[in-house]
Amino acid sequence: MLPIHLDGSREALRTLRGAVADALADGPAVLPFTDPALRGAMAPDEPAEPGTAVVIATSGSTGAPKGVLLSAGALTASAEATHARLGGPGHWLLATPAHYIGGLQVLVRSLLAGTEPAVMTGGGFRPDDFAAVAATVQGSRRYTALVPTQLVRLLDDGGPGLAAAKTFDAIVVGAAATSAALRERAADAGVRIVPAYGMSETASGCVYDGFPLDGVRVDLSGDRIRIAGDVLAHGYRLRPDLTAESFSDGWFTTSDRGVRHADGRIEVLGRADDMINTGGVKVSANAVERCLCAQPGVRDACVVGVPDPEWGEAVVALVVPDGAHGDLRAAVRAELGAAATPKRVEFGTELPLRGPGKIDRAAVKARLQPGSGG
Repeated sequence: MLPIHLDGSREALRTLRGAVADALADGPAVLPFTDPALRGAMAPDEPAEPGTAVVIATSGSTGAPKGVLLSAGALTASAEATHARLGGPGHWLLATPAHYIGGLQVLVRSLLAGTEPAVMTGGGFRPDDFAAVAATVQGSRRYTALVPTQLVRLLDDGGPGLAAAKTFDAIVVGAAATSAALRERAADAGVRIVPAYGMSETASGCVYDGFPLDGVRVDLSGDRIRIAGDVLAHGYRLRPDLTAESFSDGWFTTSDRGVRHADGRIEVLGRADDMINTGGVKVSANAVERCLCAQPGVRDACVVGVPDPEWGEAVVALVVPDGAHGDLRAAVRAELGAAATPKRVEFGTELPLRGPGKIDRAAVKARLQPGSGG
């Protein structure tokens, strides 16, 4: 296996792009990484599992290292289905880290399209830098992929970065849920976004704007979303136990719940383990978050359960305000009932994140624990 350290430089990205091209043509498996600890956990000196082109190393939601094994076929199927859905191959701007699947797939899509991606390098995401790099993207079809946090920054800035965002034929928004409010803001601003649902195990987004990509099947008959298709990974690095637990008979079982509406659109309701048992009543943290985020003056929210001597678990919320807001607890009570009403609502300037735009729920829970001091 070929480990490639991504240090934020263009040279490292060029090296990775070349290595991925080789891997897609049956060359050595590639391990892109930034964290030396994750690199070590992937045991790069040991042979890669058969059929592996890329290993995406992740700490996961629990902090336990996992390496997702992706074949050339899975990566190619995902990239081709994405282009088919968006309107054809084009020129891409890489704006997310390439050691995560969303960024890596920008490289794969560019390779299949025969185009050279424009890249943002260095740390952080600044709208002015986005505008400068976007100006170099040529071609009749122009795409990029962002996480919701980046999109919010472009919309908030309202300057050259937002003007640049409007020029793209499509901006795939993934890694975390895109709220209805953010969709509306983007539409009002004239930014063409395509909210995507997927993960490393599905070689990036596999459900675009609520509908599966060509060749992807989604089963919602159980208590968790299951996915099948050529985009699937074939397991976890050196973890046959985890592989057997999540992959079976051509299906991957996710950690999420979902529902299919009458028009066929799939709505992801949140993680299956986000239920808070408070006073014997099970409350969906995701439902409370959606209610809070729908209120005027609320930009973002995270809801968790914390130990409580009376209720077992108490529903608490960390909210990022965006101007004046009303009684948030009353709004939740009116829509979802007393049990779902947060016992406490605290405020912050931003939610802690892990990975590419995902909320760090463990950090939120630690902050809101009784006696933590907020």
